[in-house]
Amino acid sequence: MRTLRNFIDGTWTDSRGDVLLDLVDPATEEVLARHPGGSAEDVDAAVAAAVAAHPAWAATPVGERVARIFTWADAIAAHADELVELECREMGKPLGIGRTFLDGAVAGLRAAADEALSYDFEELIEHPDGSRTRILRHPLGATAVITPWNFPVTAVLAAIGPLLAAGNTVVLKPSERAPLSVVRLLELAEFPPGVVNLVLGDARAGTPLAEHEQIRLVHFTGSVATGRRVGAAAGEQLRRAVLELGGKDPVVVDAGVDPVATAQAVAFGAFVNTGQICTSMERIYVHRDVAEPFVEALVAAAESFPVGNGLDEGVVLGPLVDRRQREIVVRHVEDAVQKGAKVRTGGIVPAGKGFYYPPTVLTDVDDSMLVLTEETFGPVAPVVVVDSFEEGLERASQSKYGLAATVYTDNSDHIDAAARIPAGVTWVNQWQGGGPERLYEPAGDSGMGATGARAAYDAATRPSSVHIAAA
Repeated sequence: MRTLRNFIDGTWTDSRGDVLLDLVDPATEEVLARHPGGSAEDVDAAVAAAVAAHPAWAATPVGERVARIFTWADAIAAHADELVELECREMGKPLGIGRTFLDGAVAGLRAAADEALSYDFEELIEHPDGSRTRILRHPLGATAVITPWNFPVTAVLAAIGPLLAAGNTVVLKPSERAPLSVVRLLELAEFPPGVVNLVLGDARAGTPLAEHEQIRLVHFTGSVATGRRVGAAAGEQLRRAVLELGGKDPVVVDAGVDPVATAQAVAFGAFVNTGQICTSMERIYVHRDVAEPFVEALVAAAESFPVGNGLDEGVVLGPLVDRRQREIVVRHVEDAVQKGAKVRTGGIVPAGKGFYYPPTVLTDVDDSMLVLTEETFGPVAPVVVVDSFEEGLERASQSKYGLAATVYTDNSDHIDAAARIPAGVTWVNQWQGGGPERLYEPAGDSGMGATGARAAYDAATRPSSVHIAAA
């Protein structure tokens, strides 16, 4: 049985804690590995290494820093199949879906690093009186990246590129529910000792890292409840936090669209990765004119997805990450049914090993139900019929969350109106559209801190001005 270790100051080392956790394959319920529960001592050692490494890394020319990141990206791409398989074994993501997202993550890492080459780390302003002002953007120092289990590799690569390229050092803590692929990710990295450090564990590692007085920025992706604690700790320490938290993303389906094609697109957005995506489609508002054929096509699409072990060829939906996550999904569906919702397909826990749950379509849902108000994070598509696009837009906007939203319409005025939904990202007629130029900040309880493109470098640096009087 393999026992995972921390990576601190360029060396793989045993945890100083005395707790080991089992990592369970969600498809078979077999134990894959054991890993540390974490400790404050581990965190202290990793942060000390990051602090010590920072001056030399910050002084490294930006072109050299970017080149090292590109070398890492090349290594990740060369080992993509291996990383995808590890993700599948630890959290259930099917190989085909995993490869698509990992390839996108590597491209995103390269694009984010490349942004550093054109970013204005220094700007000179000439004033009419002959004086000058230098505006300098300094790296912050040692930073923390705390990532979730649903996209173990992708989440790390999305966060870490601008931090490293800007000259910061990093202490990384992946979710205790999916650390295996991240360990391999660090094995492929070749940075100077202390530039990237890895601490494994649950809250026993996450809490002291988020609260550590020498960490200058925390980039956290995870639940709203934990994000609030991370944000509070950041406020106490007077340092930055970038928080990407939960979502309850709406979809508005307008009259006039092709209901079958749109339903197929929505099925993918609701069920891919077994619904375990922060931007999964979790609230579907459909115009009455197309509701009946849309629901029929959505049910047909749900029933067409092969469910099984993600290692098997052709599987589209794997298991949920663990029993705890499946219990949340079951509770949300049972709550809806008890309050009058109709199950059009799915809704039954299958017998046998593995934390499987079928793609499920619900109708006759309302805002008294958990499936419309709380993040489900599972393969459940609740459908609400609305009488107008305006009603759909209004209902979509009524949520404490504001991560992303999707609108399907062929009406140009309605396309313009889609921007009124309070969300960090709104997609029109293509879920997950856009490229690396995108920047956003979540709304409401979905987080805070702008990220993406140049905004990520603004967050990763501290500006200062030096004014030079005229000669």
